[in-house]
Amino acid sequence: MVAEAWERVRVAPDKAAGCDEAGRGPLAGNVIAAAVILDHRNLIEGLADSKKLSQKKREALYESILSNAIAVGVGSASPQEIDEINILQASLLAMTRAVDALPIRPDFVFVDGNRCPQWSFASLAVVKGDAKVASISAASIVAKVVRDRELLLLDRQYPGYGFAQHKGYPTAAHFAALERLGPTPAHRRTFAPVAQRLIQGSSISSGS
Repeated sequence: MVAEAWERVRVAPDKAAGCDEAGRGPLAGNVIAAAVILDHRNLIEGLADSKKLSQKKREALYESILSNAIAVGVGSASPQEIDEINILQASLLAMTRAVDALPIRPDFVFVDGNRCPQWSFASLAVVKGDAKVASISAASIVAKVVRDRELLLLDRQYPGYGFAQHKGYPTAAHFAALERLGPTPAHRRTFAPVAQRLIQGSSISSGS
């Protein structure tokens, strides 16, 4: 199956997309997915798993991807959707929305991880694909940069939580802010640290 998938992409590389998500682990914010179809006649140097890159390098590659890729699509699922259907299903939903957002329909989609969304696209899940498949690496970079920028906006909307620093991840500073201020509407209420604060009766800030 894997060999057949790679052969199909080798024959028609311009229609093969990579898809990845960012933000499964944080306590707040959207989960973001991206889909990218690279131009294999105009290769982008330095693509790698976004988690292995510095912020400066990610930002530079993000701009290069937007300028040189054949197509880029971005999708998301909200904290409310995460709470309703769980983070795994919300991540798959965000991936579906990202591929649907591509301006051209891909012939094949490589997906980072061990499962693909239930969709009509021919696809293959690749474990650690963000380090193995260039288009998935590109998607991981786009998703990470878009999500980080969204958290900068949340930081302005909800001052005091430190979203610009921890990006919603469960750090000591984030726990301290939850203890001091209570959850915001951007927090994922079904995630244990947030749910615990709600049980304890913390007020939910509405922001400005």
